[in-house]
Amino acid sequence: PQHVVLYPLVAKSLRNIAAGKDPLEGQRHCCSIAQLHDHYSLGYPDLDELQKNPQPLIFDIEVLKVEEPGSYQQDPWAMTDEEKLQAVPLIHKEGNELYRQGKVQEAAAKYYDAIACLKNLQMKEQPGSPDWIELDQKITPLLLNYCQCKLQCEEYYEVLDHCSSILNKYEDNVKAYFKRGKAHAAVWNVAEAQADFAKVLALDPSLRPVVCRELRSLEARLREKDAEDKIRFKGIFSQ
Repeated sequence: PQHVVLYPLVAKSLRNIAAGKDPLEGQRHCCSIAQLHDHYSLGYPDLDELQKNPQPLIFDIEVLKVEEPGSYQQDPWAMTDEEKLQAVPLIHKEGNELYRQGKVQEAAAKYYDAIACLKNLQMKEQPGSPDWIELDQKITPLLLNYCQCKLQCEEYYEVLDHCSSILNKYEDNVKAYFKRGKAHAAVWNVAEAQADFAKVLALDPSLRPVVCRELRSLEARLREKDAEDKIRFKGIFSQ
């Protein structure tokens, strides 16, 4: 019966995961028996009973899906370095397809996985070395795609951070300036937005129609905000 002693604690973690909780919720670094004595309960009566009186278990396993060889995609943490490099273009493509379908959050998760693969490889290289730079240049377009998703999700400060990190290394990246300009405009950093859009025009004059549209939108929002502020504060200074 000793081989089932750890099962209740494992089962508790799995049940926490299924409920969307932290799998280690309520646990500390001690053995499973000490956990029970410390908390008096694992939170599930059936697991408490099994913890107190270990007994042989029989599991019924239901097959939910059969996947063809090679169709299963490993999590990035489980991949070898070579598998990470091979997986990145596939994950990138999946992210693009999800984005085209309007599944922005899911696309962002794919881009994040691809970035994580490359970042993991990059950590093993000397910063500034040719291999490090090559990996960084693969990360940059993925990070810009990720920022596009975050713009649509209205997570503007994350966009500001990532685009600024890109521009600290690549001062002529037009897309980073443009996305950062949009994020600045969204959070009312007017001067910063105008400066970024001006930089876009300096680097690529062909984008003038797009930039002018963004500036007109910003100006319209400013006028609307000014009108709202006048109504909100009307009469305050005449009292």
